[in-house]
Amino acid sequence: MKPDSRLDLGRQGEQIAATYLERQGMTVIERNWRCRDGEIDILAEDGPHLVVVEVKTRSSRSHGTALESVRPAKLARLRMLATRWLATQPRTFETVRVDVVALERFAGDFALRHVRGVM
Repeated sequence: MKPDSRLDLGRQGEQIAATYLERQGMTVIERNWRCRDGEIDILAEDGPHLVVVEVKTRSSRSHGTALESVRPAKLARLRMLATRWLATQPRTFETVRVDVVALERFAGDFALRHVRGVM
């Protein structure tokens, strides 16, 4: 897969994930928030909870599933990035949750799996 097509696949996956989260009743606050230590794909509000969403999109399982690609080190980084993001915000949330939206494309269609509160 060419680098451009991988970026397009990732962007498409993030858009599908954002639309899905909104249909689940969440409010997307920000997308692709970056600081010097990394990026959060989607920050969403689920009632009084901040949800940090990692979106993984794959077009094959040759390197494992999309969900399997989110390792403990990535989750730890997301929690650290959430703390950084919160420090820039005037509002507070009851809790912070890390979710993963894993998308896999087969024959042009996407299968979506949403895992809440990944540890």
